[in-house]
Amino acid sequence: MSSKVTINRLSTGVPGLDIVLGGGLPEFSFNLIAGQPGSGKTTLAHQIMFALATPERPALYFTVLGEPPLKMLRYQQQFGFFDSEAIDRRVRFVSLAEDAMTGDLDGVLRRIVDEVTKFSPAIVFVDSFRSVMQASQSNTPSHNALQQFVQHLGVLMTTWQATTFLIGEYFSESGAESGSESNPVFTVADGLIWLRQSVQRNSMVRKLEILKMRGQPTLPGLHTFRIDTSGITVFAPASANSATVSAAASQPDAQRVSMGVPGLDDMLGGGLPQGYSLLVAGPSGSGKSILAAAFLAEGARLGETGVIAAFEQRPNRKRSQIVVDLIAKGSIGLLDSRASDLSIDEITFLLMNEISRLGAKRLVIDSLSGFELALAPTFREDFRESLLRMVTAFSACGVTVLMTSELEDRYTDLRFSPYGTAFLTDAIIVQRYIEVDSRLLRVMAVVKVRASQHSNELRAYKIEADGIHLGGMLTGQEGLLGGRPTQKQPTREPGPDLA
Repeated sequence: MSSKVTINRLSTGVPGLDIVLGGGLPEFSFNLIAGQPGSGKTTLAHQIMFALATPERPALYFTVLGEPPLKMLRYQQQFGFFDSEAIDRRVRFVSLAEDAMTGDLDGVLRRIVDEVTKFSPAIVFVDSFRSVMQASQSNTPSHNALQQFVQHLGVLMTTWQATTFLIGEYFSESGAESGSESNPVFTVADGLIWLRQSVQRNSMVRKLEILKMRGQPTLPGLHTFRIDTSGITVFAPASANSATVSAAASQPDAQRVSMGVPGLDDMLGGGLPQGYSLLVAGPSGSGKSILAAAFLAEGARLGETGVIAAFEQRPNRKRSQIVVDLIAKGSIGLLDSRASDLSIDEITFLLMNEISRLGAKRLVIDSLSGFELALAPTFREDFRESLLRMVTAFSACGVTVLMTSELEDRYTDLRFSPYGTAFLTDAIIVQRYIEVDSRLLRVMAVVKVRASQHSNELRAYKIEADGIHLGGMLTGQEGLLGGRPTQKQPTREPGPDLA
């Protein structure tokens, strides 16, 4: 009876990449990092190299570039992952430029073999491998000769127990020029990491895809990543299944979260169940942000830290003194990104980090319209689906989410947001205006609390210096709603609402 061979997985040192790879890089694998010029291939290779290289497991980096290695290192050392003390200790650079220019593939292979034999590396990089292929074309080698060269190199590296990375500039997933045969590197490689970049209006959008990784399941699709001073960060999608109801949502008797507005907890049936997502929809000036601030302040009063993602205006002393003070005290974390090329996966990553840092249990997203505008144009196309994954992921972590949404008050229009997002939330509070004696009154109602009883009252409220104050239930003599007299109805406690 044969036993399975255990393949160790190496951590890449690139945040998020191990998740996309399905647990890391297979040890002793033969990999290709490909993409267009400027897409971040060399930066990714260096970040992986400095993370993996140790004195016991050194790295060898072959360069086949038009520019000298010193010039390349001059720019790479600007990144936070670069370790100058590792050079010539656990990381060594060797130039293959002169060998590649001869066009002799056998000569290039002999040089690689000599250096590997001398240095005994556990990790090997060849940058740019495509330059070797292009130089060899001066002698017009056959497709079979190229394939034989690549296969021989792969076998040697595996025999030497080295994890190998070939870096190359390619413009198509086949790796072939127009009218030519498929590139043999793509066939022989165990793993193929493809980097893409595109300019959309004023946004630079970078995406990564694992086209191939033998022996392990990877996350399918395109995954956004960012290059900053720390290096590359890959934003893996929320792992929670969007079709899965959160643990809190499946338990009617889950612990209740107080909203911080007297009387509103009673309308919700005793507070908002922990882990629920709440949509607060209303027209401009109706007090959505004030309600969100009360929600966070109540959490801080009870010893629960919170996080606010401000996509319209940063909290300031004029708008919300209490939120500013709580941020200064560390009771509330603030995500206030002004980047124009964000993706929902990146925002989720940033919020998850802040929630983890603070141990937060409450999250406010203010507002959905500002949230959408913060995204790069390409990510707005699937805004609803991505938002559903994000909200479900937070709920699965036990975080109670409050989102605000601008609602045009048409009275007879029962849409609660312009995105059709009402279905993805566990609860909805709607704020509206009504006209009474030539004055506008604000009214509030709880439209939905999934799997929980709640009030159906339409109640007036005022916004004063210390926050929102709820009044009594409206009667037919107090005003008009949608052009019709409101009728006083007995309060009922309905069962679970429709999603």
